Amino acid sequence: MSSLTRTSDCPSTIAGQAALERLRHWPGEHRVAVGLSGGVDSSLTAALLVEAGWEVEGLTLWLMSGKGACCAEGLVDAAGICEQLNIPHHVVDTRATFQQEIVNRLVDGYRDGVTPLPCSQCNRSVKFGPMLDWASNERGLPRIATGHYARVRHGGDHDRHQLLRGLDSRKDQSYFLYDLPQEVLGRIVFPLGELTKPDTRLEAQRHGLRTAKKPESQDLCLADHHGSMRAFLDAYLSPRDGEIVLADGAVLGHHDGIEHFTIGQRKGLGVAWREPLHVIRLDPSMNRVVVAPRAEAGRRSCTVGEINWISIDPPQTPIRVEVQVRYRSAPVLAELSPIAATADDAQRERPHRGQLAFEEDQFSIAPGQAAVFYDGERVLGGGLIQREGDQPTRCT
Repeated sequence: MSSLTRTSDCPSTIAGQAALERLRHWPGEHRVAVGLSGGVDSSLTAALLVEAGWEVEGLTLWLMSGKGACCAEGLVDAAGICEQLNIPHHVVDTRATFQQEIVNRLVDGYRDGVTPLPCSQCNRSVKFGPMLDWASNERGLPRIATGHYARVRHGGDHDRHQLLRGLDSRKDQSYFLYDLPQEVLGRIVFPLGELTKPDTRLEAQRHGLRTAKKPESQDLCLADHHGSMRAFLDAYLSPRDGEIVLADGAVLGHHDGIEHFTIGQRKGLGVAWREPLHVIRLDPSMNRVVVAPRAEAGRRSCTVGEINWISIDPPQTPIRVEVQVRYRSAPVLAELSPIAATADDAQRERPHRGQLAFEEDQFSIAPGQAAVFYDGERVLGGGLIQREGDQPTRCT
């Protein structure tokens, strides 16, 4: 390994050594394009692959113009990492695709009263598939690697590629990867899947990477780009004054756009009441934000559509699952019952639907967010929470 990419006074971590051994004994060709964002995770991914003897090329997607973690600063840092590692660096202009598939859909969703999950959609339609196509067609590279904290196990049930949680529970990103198809999972390498974030920082210092101490973004890239999520939405949606009401229609206050609220929200409502209130519904037809006390805000079930089954075949009977309804939420127990496909469902790329029945009431079931199903560390599949879930139920 080049002396430019390694420091002698910082020993390798046990997890880093294990990652290198896995990469050195990886089955198949050791030729890969690494998705580089300019952050420490993707930087170390490239460095470990180089150290393990792989033929590595860097690939950065140009998603937006201007400042932001995914844009100008990220491009510069990604190029610097490739120079450090002495590997080629390619920049692919995907701004038009990102605008169409992510920005426009995100704005439409918020306008319609749902809370979209852009990261999983971006991984599926903007990043992984297009990166694989570019790597194969333009450079003859059979695989891509990214700095995600997740793992893939090959040769599972019926020879399926199984998606697994990353070992660092605080950084596990499998929730955002639930929508990747089998053909993509079979060609992905996640070198950091068994590292913790502190391991990553130490390994990056060992390699002397310029991004070793770079702070990580805490927000969606669009929020970083515009300064805040509110500023992003305000750039696309004009203010629309409406009412904040109780479930019985009693008016408590006013708002300037339902897009600034999400199901389960308690803080920042701007209304006074004898007890704390939560957002329980966004009504785009009436331009209303509906709120209720916590005792009336729980849901015991919801419908999930566009399900992508990963580690198992689509079930034909109800199954018990652990489910996450938000990235940062803890998994909860539920029963998932398949819903028979309609004629309209059959025309969809993701035709599978199901009904989730939770063991306990949930307070943040937001249409547009993902419900991801787990069996321990295995991601069974996941889909999008649909608006036609049950009405709020009173908690006892």
